[in-house]
Amino acid sequence: MEAGPRDREQHESVPGGAPGLTPDGPDDAEGSAVEIADEVEVELRPRRLLRFWQLAPIVGLASVGSLMFAFPLAFGSGDAGAVVAMLGLLISFCAAGWGVMAARRVGYTWPGLPQRGSGERPDWRVLGLYVTTIAALVALAVWRVARLR
Repeated sequence: MEAGPRDREQHESVPGGAPGLTPDGPDDAEGSAVEIADEVEVELRPRRLLRFWQLAPIVGLASVGSLMFAFPLAFGSGDAGAVVAMLGLLISFCAAGWGVMAARRVGYTWPGLPQRGSGERPDWRVLGLYVTTIAALVALAVWRVARLR
């Protein structure tokens, strides 16, 4: 008689053994109903966050743009003030867009909108509110710069 960990004949002949079990694990070939617990999927990777080195250029560009927009409006720097203010406004909008895209890339969403890839449709009222708010801010900024002339 051979002795070894995979000696099936010896283990199967043991009286009182549990039906449907083999030394290799549960045996479903015999038709026994062996229930396997539900698996829980756990994300092992850490949550993606915006790091300082990712935020620093966005914040810096937004600061420069907002200062370029604000100073000609506040101190009236002649005929070139409107051009500098519009350039500052453009730089600020570029920084805002860059920030939104960076946030979207790590999985953040706007309040009221579904997660990316979830398959849900966004609510049209929330989208309308965002579009109206952004359009009003752009109109007020352009109107303010136009008043410089």
